[in-house]
Amino acid sequence: METTDAAQLKAEEIQALEEKYLFATYKRSELFCSRGSGVYVYDLAGRKYLDLLAGISVNSLGYNHPRLVRVLVEQGQRLIHSSNLFYNPFQGLLAKRLAERAGMAKVFFTNSGTEAIEAALKLARAYGHAQGGEDKSVILTLKNSFHGRTFGALSITTQEKYQAPFRPLVPDVGIVEEFTVAALEKAFSDRVCAFVMEPVQGEGGVVPLPADFVRAGRDLCDRHNALLIADEIQCGLGRTGKFFGFEHFGLKPDVVTLAKSLAAGYPLGAMMGNTRVADSLKPGDHGTTFGGGPLACRLALEVLDIIEQEGLVAKVAENGQYLIQGLRGLASRHPVITEVRGMGLMIGAEMGSATKEAVNRLLTRGFIANAAHDTVLRLLPPFIIEKSHIDEFLGALDGILGEIEREPKKI
Repeated sequence: METTDAAQLKAEEIQALEEKYLFATYKRSELFCSRGSGVYVYDLAGRKYLDLLAGISVNSLGYNHPRLVRVLVEQGQRLIHSSNLFYNPFQGLLAKRLAERAGMAKVFFTNSGTEAIEAALKLARAYGHAQGGEDKSVILTLKNSFHGRTFGALSITTQEKYQAPFRPLVPDVGIVEEFTVAALEKAFSDRVCAFVMEPVQGEGGVVPLPADFVRAGRDLCDRHNALLIADEIQCGLGRTGKFFGFEHFGLKPDVVTLAKSLAAGYPLGAMMGNTRVADSLKPGDHGTTFGGGPLACRLALEVLDIIEQEGLVAKVAENGQYLIQGLRGLASRHPVITEVRGMGLMIGAEMGSATKEAVNRLLTRGFIANAAHDTVLRLLPPFIIEKSHIDEFLGALDGILGEIEREPKKI
């Protein structure tokens, strides 16, 4: 049997293997990641890159955090997986911790964000049917939302480029086209079983929802006996400068979904529900093979400890404001930046057609960012980033924007 030492593979060999054997679902950048440390990723040649994307809001504690490495080793030597037919020591502890922090009653663990959304959609339909029969099945979603790529999650991900190749999708989905109270009121009826929203839209261009709009959503859900579902997969667990994004609006949802940074790089998601929905799922109604395994849950408990003990939510708020102010300073000198928006360390700079070019040039200079919604420079740095790192990035972006603005416009 042929074996290969992956550590010895060259870049061209890695690329050739992927092109031959993987479905071409990703447009890769020319970065071959070898290892990580702190806020940096290193390529095969040992060059370091300041990661301002954090694995798309996953590596909130950076890379190779010593406490997480210790847990990986200790628990890896004890028990990595056990079936959900049996108990493990960490699932209940983590569920209690998350439920109490979010004001929820019950938790279901998954492997990913899209699976957490699928669980929430099933919960919503079960709740709706129990309250008003099968006719109470409509799920409301927002323009430019992103909730995942499985069929249910994709059906409420209202971006044409994601949905078009896979129609017909799940029926009874209503789209709120404008973030206004009037548009939301028009969309609601007694057939609605749930309204799903991201407190800050991520893939849709880093768009914080208007406060009056979100509060109206809470009121309308109460009026029509529907569930308010907060998708906190990208914006939760401290990313916005509060532990949950919904806390910015002074309200509580009925259902919350989490994933991405929950286990700081190890696959884990969660769907949480309040007392209103605590009895909506019965044994056999839903399940998972891998979700909530002992290693994943123990890692997540350590992540929560680190965030709380190191005061990282407050640090996110402080450094996020510093980064936003720095970007707005650049906007005053570079007209290509037309808007800077975000919360905490979830930040977007509207840069139109220059965005992708800026992302590419940043990478060549050792900085990782990406383009959301094609026109927005999206920044999701690790919570441990320092102001010195931010200054380094702002200096590089300043130079890159100057280059782009001086170049002849392409016709």
